[in-house]
Amino acid sequence: MTDVRPPGVRGGGARGGPHRSSLSRMSGDMYARGVDMQCPSAARMFDYYLGGTANFAVDRQAVDRLLGEVPEVQVYARATRAFLGRMIRFLCDRGIDQFLDLGSGMPTVGNVHEVAQRRCPEARVAYVDIEPEVVAHSRQLLRGTERVTVTQADIRDPETVLAAPGVTELLDFSRPVAVLAVSILPYVSDEDDPPGIMARYRDSCPAGSYLAVSHGTALTMSAEQVHSSENAYRDTHTPVIMRDPERIRELLPGYELVEPGLVPLPEWRPEPDVNAAQDGTDSANGVAAVGYLPDEPLRAW
Repeated sequence: MTDVRPPGVRGGGARGGPHRSSLSRMSGDMYARGVDMQCPSAARMFDYYLGGTANFAVDRQAVDRLLGEVPEVQVYARATRAFLGRMIRFLCDRGIDQFLDLGSGMPTVGNVHEVAQRRCPEARVAYVDIEPEVVAHSRQLLRGTERVTVTQADIRDPETVLAAPGVTELLDFSRPVAVLAVSILPYVSDEDDPPGIMARYRDSCPAGSYLAVSHGTALTMSAEQVHSSENAYRDTHTPVIMRDPERIRELLPGYELVEPGLVPLPEWRPEPDVNAAQDGTDSANGVAAVGYLPDEPLRAW
C-alpha cells in the first residue's frame, strides 16, 4: 500500500519502528485534566495507525493486538486519510471554502485546514470533537492559525454544536458549507439515530452545501475479524460499530451523491500519484460518499 504520509513522518506508528516520544507535556496536561491514560482512546489509536506521536502506550498496545488479528484496520485508516485529502481538494474546486469537521480527532499530517488552505487560502475550518485531550492538543498546535477554531462538543447534539461560538463566529451558514463526517459515524450507535443526527445538520445548511461520509464496512473481513475490531474498541469511551453499505447510504439523507457514489474508499475519485500502488480497493474495508444538497432535499433514500 502507498504510504500517503510525507517522508518526514514515515517509519513511526503501528508496525513502523520505534515510537518517537514527544508527549511529556501533553501527558502532564492530560493527567492534570483527569484524563484516564490507562484507557485506550479511539482518537489516539487512529493517530497511531497513521504513524503519529499523539498516543500513549495503552493505545499502541491496543492497536498492536488488533493488528495481529485484523491487519486491514491500518489499511482502512490510511485509505480514510487519503480520501480526506482528495475530498477536500474536490470540494475546494467546487467553490466550497467553509468546513465543519465533526469528530476531527488528533491533529496529524494532512489536516483539513492544511489541505483546504493550500487550495483556497481563505478557507475556514471549524473542528469539533468530544474528547478533552483532542481539543486541548488541537488548540495548542493550532494556536495562532487563522480561520480555524476547535470546539469541544458532542456531535450527537447538533443544536449545541451549531450554536457554539467556534462554529457560529467562523462559519456563515447563509452560504454553502461542507459538513465532514469522516470515520466518525462508526462511533455513533444505532440508538442515537445517526441518520436523524445528520438530517439535523443538513437542515442548518443552505442548498449547494455538501456532506462527506466515510465508514467501515466488512468487504473482505470475516465475521470473526469484525467481532475483533468491535471488541477492541469496547474498552474505549467510544465503542465502534461497522455497518452495511445500505445502512451507510442512509447517513446522507436528502443529499444527491456526486460521482462515483458510495464506493470503497480508494475508488472515490482516485489520484494516480497517491494511489497507484495502493492495496486492492476492498481491503480497506471502508466506503465513502459525498452528497450535494439540492434546493429541495431528496426524499428518504
